[in-house]
Amino acid sequence: MAISQCATVNDLIDRNARHRPEAPALSIAGEAVSHRRLAELCDAAAGYLQSLGIGPGDRIGIFHPIVSADYLALALGAMRLGAIAACINARFKTRELAHAVGNSGCKILFHGAMVSEVVAASGAAGRTQVVELEAVRASWRDGTARAWGDTAPVVQPDAPARIIYTSGTTAMPKACLHTHAAMLHQGFSVAQRLELEPHDRFWAPLPLFHTGGWTPFLAAQAAGASLVHPGIFEAGQSVRQIVAERCTVLFPGFETIWMQVLGHREFRATDFGHARLVLNVGVPERLAMMQEMLPGVPQVSNTGCTEVGGFLCIGMAADSLESRCHTAGTPLNGMEARIVDPATGQAMPDGEAGELVARGAACLSEYFGDPEATAAAIDAQGWFHTGDLVKRTPENEFVFISRIKDMLKVGGENVAAAEIEGHIVSHPKVKLVAVVSAPDDYYGEVPAAFIEPVEGAVLGPQEVIDFCRGAIANFKIPKYVFFVEEWPMAGVKIRKGDLRDMCRDLIEKNGKRI
Repeated sequence: MAISQCATVNDLIDRNARHRPEAPALSIAGEAVSHRRLAELCDAAAGYLQSLGIGPGDRIGIFHPIVSADYLALALGAMRLGAIAACINARFKTRELAHAVGNSGCKILFHGAMVSEVVAASGAAGRTQVVELEAVRASWRDGTARAWGDTAPVVQPDAPARIIYTSGTTAMPKACLHTHAAMLHQGFSVAQRLELEPHDRFWAPLPLFHTGGWTPFLAAQAAGASLVHPGIFEAGQSVRQIVAERCTVLFPGFETIWMQVLGHREFRATDFGHARLVLNVGVPERLAMMQEMLPGVPQVSNTGCTEVGGFLCIGMAADSLESRCHTAGTPLNGMEARIVDPATGQAMPDGEAGELVARGAACLSEYFGDPEATAAAIDAQGWFHTGDLVKRTPENEFVFISRIKDMLKVGGENVAAAEIEGHIVSHPKVKLVAVVSAPDDYYGEVPAAFIEPVEGAVLGPQEVIDFCRGAIANFKIPKYVFFVEEWPMAGVKIRKGDLRDMCRDLIEKNGKRI
């Protein structure tokens, strides 16, 4: 199927339902869903949402940790109506959820039973209609609800379709808004790069509040193939699922996930003979190690972010091992990438590090509800400034080095230091706080907080940790807490580079680990 045949994401769903009705579209935690059934579920969800008053431009929030056909149907059903699915990170705690609900202005927040306490504590019920997804499942899922089709709006390709929250350098997560056209382009370009065919079974364990959960679904749909998903990641279940479903393309996404699979007692490389490609991210040394653990299946790397739709660059199986381990491959069709001097914006020559900027059909339209952040991130020529320090090879392959922005990446999750600082500094005993990255063997890096207490206050690391628990996501809670009396300064700014060096030294000597 060509992208020119589709104006919206739902056109893609419907075309597969017509041309491959009985072929598998989804296999999620044991539930098999055909392409025809997926379209029916989307119809039913659209009818249900319309009965609740949802229409063009409205936002529905989905706050659920588990991937399911229901989650997809609600999101796609909203898109059928010209509404926007706000996919909210289910690891958010009260403060972050309250922000997302207010920022998106969602008319309804659907949530999972597992996160009911967070929803209740966030005060969301005072700002929007709150619905537990499991409690209303039977009211729409088993119907066809096609009555809405007679009054369905005409949805254009440039209509907004999805919001996904991502952390940047500001105090709270930002809402990346993508259109139908952007989502379609990401799906088709990834399917092309991975050479997906209708018989492929694309395994992916990432949640749908990440583009890493959406892109495999979109790519599989673009190829008329099947998405295989564990629902929620668990290493043993994933090993068994990959083998039983004879998955051909595997996208663990991050080394923290894939190492659990490769290291599981049930894993046998000989059982993975049906796989033809692994798509992964990690430092070169770890990528090489993981390739050795599954030597018969080429592993390629990639780079990207929520703002560019998910993937910007992907390597190819035919590339050399050196290239596959040390570069993220080349840009996808329809996407442009450049390396520029962060200070001047001038293009950098190959081999020299600079800021990665990108533009193209899959990029975000804006940060929803935040024109200032949008203007700061997207320049007048339409280039999105990633804040990543990257270099390009003469072969147009891109090599990630580090981040320019004051941001951490904890096991694949973007974490703004300013967001953690904003919460900790609200503690009555905290005068000043600075959060930096600390090295971690498992997550790559974790937050470390340097704190200057209020004069005369007695404050310990555990009190800081307890103050964070339940208010911000667990992966944002500092793993290390240090107290200072004097800050390393550059004029009026704290020298965070010095703090990182101090952190490493303190961890090596007597690390105050929590």
